[in-house]
Amino acid sequence: MPLDERAIYLRKLVVRGLAGGGRGHLGPALSLIEMLRVLYDDVLRFQPQNPGWKHRDRCILSKGHGCLGLYAILADKGYFPLATLDTFCKRDSILGGHPEAGKIPGVEASTGSLGHGMSIGIGMSLAARMQKRDSRIYVIVGDGEINEGSVWEAALCAGKHRLDNFTVLVDYNKIQASGYTRDIQELEPLLDKWRSFGFAATQVNGHDVNALRNTLSSLPLLEGKPSAVICHTTKGKGISYAQDNPEWHHKAKITPKEIDTMLLALENYHA
Repeated sequence: MPLDERAIYLRKLVVRGLAGGGRGHLGPALSLIEMLRVLYDDVLRFQPQNPGWKHRDRCILSKGHGCLGLYAILADKGYFPLATLDTFCKRDSILGGHPEAGKIPGVEASTGSLGHGMSIGIGMSLAARMQKRDSRIYVIVGDGEINEGSVWEAALCAGKHRLDNFTVLVDYNKIQASGYTRDIQELEPLLDKWRSFGFAATQVNGHDVNALRNTLSSLPLLEGKPSAVICHTTKGKGISYAQDNPEWHHKAKITPKEIDTMLLALENYHA
């Protein structure tokens, strides 16, 4: 899937954050850029100058290690200055290696210990229903993350309560921290799994902006059911040598020369 100018720009912001910290999760951040882009460009209701606006929609990045992608879009939308990305993982920075609610404007939940975002989002969905707000709740989970039993306990709860204001997006890049999902814990048939837990479920190319926009702008998929959108993505999308490469899940040390190579790879990217 080709990447347009905005896709490259947002990925450069991810690399900018990576340069600031000298380390980070590159692959998991790049696979979810289009999901975040479409949500924040076209779907979510929010006010960057009033992050606590009661009637906003909520987006929770449950796979918190992909936070550089979230930080890039939040900076782009004006929740904090772009220059803050340069402080990523520094001692006095608000931007840590995982998102922290109450510290970073626009972050709805502290995540990083995987498997928690779904339950938090379901609580928000129930609260919106009880308070008669039309807020919608979106939770992005990783495919490795859904090995966690807590994810499926939460899914049972969402199905039971028929939370059609709740959507889970699965970043299905098929690589997790220790290797390929097919080798660690096969997830297929994934659509059927979500449906069996009471969700209306569909799948989409997670880098196709138009397809994502069409799907996420027409939720819920079915009235009276929570929605699951399985987004088929490529880990490290946009940097050719990092794509589908488990070694780029996380790097503990990134040199300035490697940053230059990443930026050059983005400039020369071909699908």
